[in-house]
Amino acid sequence: MEASAPEEPAVRVTPGAAITTAWFWLLFAVTAPICLLLGTLIFLFTLPFDRDRRAIHAFICRWTFLYLRASPLWRAEVRGRERLPPGPAVLVANHQSMADVVAAMGLFHPYKFVSKASLFSVPVVGWLMRMAKYVRLERGSPGSTRRMMEACRNWLRRGMPVLIFPEGTYSGGRGLLDFKRGAFALAMEEHVPVVPVVLKGTAQLIRGDGPFVNARSDIQVEVLEPISPAQFGENPDELARRVRALFEAALAEPGVTGGSQR
Repeated sequence: MEASAPEEPAVRVTPGAAITTAWFWLLFAVTAPICLLLGTLIFLFTLPFDRDRRAIHAFICRWTFLYLRASPLWRAEVRGRERLPPGPAVLVANHQSMADVVAAMGLFHPYKFVSKASLFSVPVVGWLMRMAKYVRLERGSPGSTRRMMEACRNWLRRGMPVLIFPEGTYSGGRGLLDFKRGAFALAMEEHVPVVPVVLKGTAQLIRGDGPFVNARSDIQVEVLEPISPAQFGENPDELARRVRALFEAALAEPGVTGGSQR
């Protein structure tokens, strides 16, 4: 049974938030076509030899993470990149708002993330996601879930990490939902490590899918130590509970540990 999440903390639409929101979306509207053009050129140039779309993903990471610098009152910090294994792995992250994807891009690490199918239809954003071959999932569709798992399995076998939000939907930033077992079963089947990626402060920046953003924001991304699924035998539920406990402990801390990498 899935735990119920408390009501999401609302973004207060203060004059500062209204000004920041207007500035952010104006900046996005002006820069998105330029980024689409550059991304398309990178995609076309590297298409003959970059089957895994690593180049376009690297571009998307750096483009999107720059938006967290859109305001001088926004702070974004990533720690623990050195803990990311060089080979295939299942990265799992908590899910608070649409800003989670942007924050996770700050890992600057190759991966394919699982996203709801509707995002692939969003102009500019969805087109770049298609170029990068990210993995789509239609919620509530067993067939789509099977296709998503198969796509993730294929990427792992090609040496490409995948990033999954095991809660399956936004928690709203106040506590974790139950973790679904799929990501952990996948790691066990493919004998790859699970890497927890803890996201803090994204619900403070934007609630759910927005559109309002806060005038101030402090986002932290922390990569925890990889976990080998071998020690959990064939019990993905136990692995999910263990990883969820690590998230709870990390989210309860006032700050993150390790060296700072901005």
